[in-house]
Amino acid sequence: MTDTRPNMILILTDHWRGDCLGRLGHPVAETPHLDSVSSAGVTFTNAFTPCASCIAARRSLMTGMKPDSHGMLGYRDGLPWPYHHTLAGELARAGYQTINVGKTHFHPERLHLGFEELIIPADYGEWIGRETGLVRAKYAHGVHANSWMARPNHLPEHQQEETWLTNQAMERIEKRDPERPFFICLSFNGPHPPWCPPRYFFDIFMDKNIPQPTVGEWARHHAEQASYPLDVNAWRGRITPELNHRARAGYFAYLAYIDSQIGRFVEFLGRRGLMHDSMIMFTSDHGEMLGDHNLWRKVQPYDPSARIPFIVKLPCGRDVKANREDNSPVGWEDIMPTFLDVAGVGIPDTVEGRSVVPLLEGEAPELRPYYHHEHSHCYSPDNAYQCLTSKDWKYVWNPITGVEQLFDRIGDPDELCDLAPVSGHADVLARWRSTLARELRGRSENLSDGETLKTGEVPVWREPQKNIKE
Repeated sequence: MTDTRPNMILILTDHWRGDCLGRLGHPVAETPHLDSVSSAGVTFTNAFTPCASCIAARRSLMTGMKPDSHGMLGYRDGLPWPYHHTLAGELARAGYQTINVGKTHFHPERLHLGFEELIIPADYGEWIGRETGLVRAKYAHGVHANSWMARPNHLPEHQQEETWLTNQAMERIEKRDPERPFFICLSFNGPHPPWCPPRYFFDIFMDKNIPQPTVGEWARHHAEQASYPLDVNAWRGRITPELNHRARAGYFAYLAYIDSQIGRFVEFLGRRGLMHDSMIMFTSDHGEMLGDHNLWRKVQPYDPSARIPFIVKLPCGRDVKANREDNSPVGWEDIMPTFLDVAGVGIPDTVEGRSVVPLLEGEAPELRPYYHHEHSHCYSPDNAYQCLTSKDWKYVWNPITGVEQLFDRIGDPDELCDLAPVSGHADVLARWRSTLARELRGRSENLSDGETLKTGEVPVWREPQKNIKE
């Protein structure tokens, strides 16, 4: 007998900024296919990554846990994923066919973590090497994987990784077990650098009038303290307007290219009659500073790095007011319980996130009053942060240096003015300082007694105390 539960589709990217959606009015980003998907669902405009780097965020995705609980509070590869309850694992135990196509960042590389089928970027690397006869053909363009440099890709569009992954996802769905519902994760590496999209897209955006980065007065030191000549992989520093234009053109062109592949995938689903009765979510593990505030890459509490796209479309028949934005604070620990909720699968006690279905169906005004996100120090002690972000305010505290920042998110959405040192905001600053002290109470780093914040180091990794494999 055919299982009629809804299919589950998760589309992931890496480094996609939360503001870079056409429907949100971004002046440059072109995302017509994602905008079309969003018209049948809800776009969350205050979605954040719990930890603004790949591995930590992906652990929250797979476990539904916060960084403090799953153990990865910064960036470090090569460490175990010792979890018993995972998103793919719970769905597989409930009878779903679970498929991953694309980036996982698990360790070891071929760890399945509940996925029955696993295709990863290394498989594309083997394929393109055979196709071209080049060693490391993917990177033959010469741009480093963390660089702010940009150029057109040396490969034709049909040979690029995102095209290949989309082809693989469609093939896996065509060959699925038709008697079982499926959960597929299509996970693109882009727009993670290198920003080397197909020439067609690159040329379009090179000809556009793209605004230069926004830089607050508080961020001048990131340019002044950088080492010059600037390393092409530098995490901070000022580059020329010409190089900034090229970097931004490459980034937005990459978004448009990925959007086109998502369009191919969604059209395929529609032809197979799989769109209406499937849940679809689109999101990213973190954003990209893209030169804003003289910063590049990730691991920052500011919106370009920490805020992410978050689009959810439920299966037909659910009572959802669609084609709208919701500004409730949500994050990656909410993904696992949302999928399990829609699938009718029990949510393990280890999950700390919350299903966003009540927000979609109008049964709850918000899941939380603010979102707590964090990162241990990376590149420099200046990068360590504990952060509380609400609809109205953002409070940032560096646990190593003790430096505080306060931003008015309504009046200053580009975070140009740090209000922490400005007279007249002492009460607001004190309120958020006390809130963070309560948030950090009882943690092993001893950063708070529940009332007062105390400086100290936050480790990159600690062994999780629950949800571990027995």
